[in-house]
Amino acid sequence: MKALILSCCLIMLIMSSVHSQSDDASLDPYVNETVAQRDARMEWFRVARFGMFIHWGVYSVPAGTHKGKQIDGLGEWIMAKGAIPMKEYQPYAKEFNPVKYDPEAWVQLAKEAGMKYIIITSKHHDGFALFDSKVSEWDIMDASPYGKDLIAPLAEACKKNGIKLGLYYSQAQDWNQGGSARGNSKRKWDPEQEHDMDDYIKNIAVPQVKEILTQYKPAILWWDTPRKMNDERAEQFLPLLKLVPGIIHNNRLGGKYKGDISTPEQHIPGTGLPGDWESCMTMNKTWGFKSYDHNWKSTETLIQNLVDIASKGGNYLLNVGPTAEGLIPEPSIERLKNIGAWMEENSESIYGTSASPCRTPAWGRITTLTKGKNTTLYLNVFDWSKNGTIFIPITNKVKSCNLLVDKSQKFKTKTDAQGTTISLAGKAPNSISSVIVLKINGTPIVSDADKIKQNEDGSILLPAQKSIINNVIGSHVVYNKKKDCIDQWSNARATVDWDFSVNKAESYTISMRIASEEESTIELIIAGQTIHVKILPTGGLNTYKTVNVGKVDIDKAGDYSLHIKPTRDKWKPINLQSIQLLPK
Repeated sequence: MKALILSCCLIMLIMSSVHSQSDDASLDPYVNETVAQRDARMEWFRVARFGMFIHWGVYSVPAGTHKGKQIDGLGEWIMAKGAIPMKEYQPYAKEFNPVKYDPEAWVQLAKEAGMKYIIITSKHHDGFALFDSKVSEWDIMDASPYGKDLIAPLAEACKKNGIKLGLYYSQAQDWNQGGSARGNSKRKWDPEQEHDMDDYIKNIAVPQVKEILTQYKPAILWWDTPRKMNDERAEQFLPLLKLVPGIIHNNRLGGKYKGDISTPEQHIPGTGLPGDWESCMTMNKTWGFKSYDHNWKSTETLIQNLVDIASKGGNYLLNVGPTAEGLIPEPSIERLKNIGAWMEENSESIYGTSASPCRTPAWGRITTLTKGKNTTLYLNVFDWSKNGTIFIPITNKVKSCNLLVDKSQKFKTKTDAQGTTISLAGKAPNSISSVIVLKINGTPIVSDADKIKQNEDGSILLPAQKSIINNVIGSHVVYNKKKDCIDQWSNARATVDWDFSVNKAESYTISMRIASEEESTIELIIAGQTIHVKILPTGGLNTYKTVNVGKVDIDKAGDYSLHIKPTRDKWKPINLQSIQLLPK
């Protein structure tokens, strides 16, 4: 009898498992996808490397100002940041009349910039739909004087010009139609926003996602945000993906669903991310149009961001925020055309490339293209030294080395057991990034020449130049070559790492070469040990002092990492030149 009961239980367990797997398969169209199938589906995205993000909606009418007051924060968040009641916000839709909207011109601009896809906000957090929604009157057709679908002509222009179309959809936040934000007391600013999120998901969000997938067949569905999206809520959206076979979706749906691409926002991960990823970033400080945000990034920064992201295996999704009339701001147009001029000559070093085989060099960035048994390394040189040299720790035999824009201009190379040295000559062909094409035999063989190793006296020097800076949203910590330091470390959310090797077990004292104006606190993590460090003022951000910060016991030889993590509520800006470990 016991055996019979055990057998029945086992059968029920197996049936339950099969049923669960079947359910998952019926929900997620890619749950049983093979590696080859995924590679085929993701191929265009990996080749593209560069896309345009468009944040556009009713929020472009107030353009950052409500009742004569400039509202802090992002332009598209004005309703929440300004605590604007629905009855005051919704009338802005009556002024949203983009009569100067020219989708063909937008697509042509993206194409001229070298972008391969466009993602536009079909509905942002304020809930206003840029398309003709049959489940809501809070849309372009019913709530605005324009009265015409904004997505359809853009989709047509994209198709005509060979540009992939992606649609952003805010599935969890909807400040006018019962989304989740009002469930958070910090963002409950209007009693009229009381809601039932499950009712909203069922009757607004899911039907609208079905509408946009059915009508426009986008190549990407860009979810945002996963706030309060548990498994049950997220699973209501998954079957809809089957409406567009091969569609890519990101990691912001919520629940346990990770999507196809990671989406770091407003920063570039220090060493990239595993799998497919895309850094979305603004040209100034806001996504949606804000009339008084003139903090424009330079063309140099934008191009070098593109190169940096490609060198780490990611895509660059660069934003524009059109006006309420439907015009892309002139500073955005100017920068996109400048990027396009660079891409016209150098896009070969971006499209279809993969991450650098070695760590980030101080002189620029490296992208990789593999064909058969041969590899092409594109050396994007930011810092071109006339009659100088650049070095990469690659020991393969060099087949050829020439300038991308002029194949007749060749460069001398020397390869040994440590790597390859390229001799530069003349002036930089491009002041922002000059590309050298280095072709080698076989798969790149990386030496340990660039690895931080222990010196003969047992000391270990970790210079700022070889640090790995991990920026997060809102932080822009950088290595400043002129100052030879980690500079602008004012954001406590940014962290810094070094990788190094140790020859033998030893106890070490740790010192930091720092400059600071005020007292700060950090955590220094090494070999499984955490050291809490109080940094005292040195006399200013240009006044450096060497400060002993503690000791660490390393019990065996091998590879290690040192991680610095600021204490968030006790952090003030510092500049950091180096860290040194000295044997006791």
